[in-house]
Amino acid sequence: MRPIATRYARSGDVHIAYQVVGQGPIDLVFVPGFISNLDLHWEDEGYSRLLHRLSSFSRLILFDKRGTGLSDRVDAHALPSLETRMDDVRAVMDAVGSSRAAILGASEGAPMAILFAATYPERTRSLVLYGGYAQFDKWVMGRERLDAFIEAAATSWGTGATLANFAPGRVDDSRFANWWARFERLSASPTAAAALARMNADIDVRGVLASIRAPTLVIHRRNDARVNPDASRYLAQKIPGARLAEITGRDHPIWTGDVNRVADLVEEFLTGTHAAPDTERVLAALLVTRISDTARLGDRMWAERSLRFHETWRLLVGRHGGRAADQHGEMLVSRFDGPARAVRCAAALREAAQDIGIASAQGVHVGEVEMRGPPSGLAIRVTAQIADHVGRGGILASRLVADLAAGSGLRFIDAGRLSLDDLDEPLALVEATSEQHLEPACRSRAIAVEPSALTVRENEVVALIADGKSNAAIAAELSLSEHTVKRHVANILLKLDLPSRAAAAAFAARQTGPDGP
Repeated sequence: MRPIATRYARSGDVHIAYQVVGQGPIDLVFVPGFISNLDLHWEDEGYSRLLHRLSSFSRLILFDKRGTGLSDRVDAHALPSLETRMDDVRAVMDAVGSSRAAILGASEGAPMAILFAATYPERTRSLVLYGGYAQFDKWVMGRERLDAFIEAAATSWGTGATLANFAPGRVDDSRFANWWARFERLSASPTAAAALARMNADIDVRGVLASIRAPTLVIHRRNDARVNPDASRYLAQKIPGARLAEITGRDHPIWTGDVNRVADLVEEFLTGTHAAPDTERVLAALLVTRISDTARLGDRMWAERSLRFHETWRLLVGRHGGRAADQHGEMLVSRFDGPARAVRCAAALREAAQDIGIASAQGVHVGEVEMRGPPSGLAIRVTAQIADHVGRGGILASRLVADLAAGSGLRFIDAGRLSLDDLDEPLALVEATSEQHLEPACRSRAIAVEPSALTVRENEVVALIADGKSNAAIAAELSLSEHTVKRHVANILLKLDLPSRAAAAAFAARQTGPDGP
């Protein structure tokens, strides 16, 4: 991606760094939270995706508040008031030639956006508040917790230690944790971070809420780890005509969790239309494999066995038609175009781990992922949490996997439900067991199957299966989606009482004979 140009606006004696992205008909000013760094935002997949989505329908105006990121540093012992920082928004708008804009305030940026909307109603087209609040002490943290946060920041700022306060669901994501540590270091110094926290503790804009006249959307995650959801409920009650949208999730930053849902809400609110389908995202089956050393092998032997399994993992994933998509230490992520392949690969990996002498636990789920790059977002987080829930040698999958794998010959048994922060309802789980390779012994006679049991389209599909074509190739030849082809294959196997695609191919070959029908 071409680097985004960073420029500076003059606000009094201070230079405010800003960027402009997109050419949409609406000017949208993004007021960031506690800390920010314009350049670093683009390095995180979630943050980058959010900004790309917002800039797809707007001229997105980004800036670092004074004292943070790329903007001028200020005296940490004499930080500016909220009013002064709010006026920085006006200075940036003037610099980019924006006379009127929608204002998006996230977290600590929400009170700043609220004050701007009340002070400059003629320059505020509409107001969007994400994870915001009107008073810090009441809805974020009291003085004792604040003192503990500041004391910890003084000794551990820049290490990523604050991640647990903002996004506890990402603490075990080593790549994100490393990025967060850099985000701390490059956004503010330890002294400035402590001073900013103290300044935020004095925020109270309750008195101006009733004077806001701009159309307002309030967004909050139901289980927000940092800001009590009641904060946004209060905003929605006190701002005239405000609309409240509560979404799933626990992690607080606007660029974590389901950023597509956040962007969809903002786009629909500002434009009045739904987001266009994202052709860069596809439905995929994800497999997360975790390996561990439960036999206390010692560093050298474990390293050797781990390396051997990693090599075997890549081989087996390819053999099952998948792709080794990502790895973080001993967590291996694989991607497949169908859930049955993912489950069969998981079974093969379990056997390989046993042969090598290490422990494995595997989770399978189906969800939307980017066509390019390693899987990220809600689908991979859910899959990883399923894998975390698995006992040694187990294979757990979401109920959706079993539904989509109907007719594949795989067998699943109910495994209860798992509560996840990102989902409204507990996720139904199933345990993958062995495949049905043989007819049940209780059957007294074979069941006759006829091609007439299939529809015309299903007969076309089964003939192409016999030709050795993949779902993708069948979809292209019949001008169907891959998802529709998968449904046809599942129906064929169910109607003909067959365990696999191979059996369907053999059935089709028997019907046509060596010289055709």
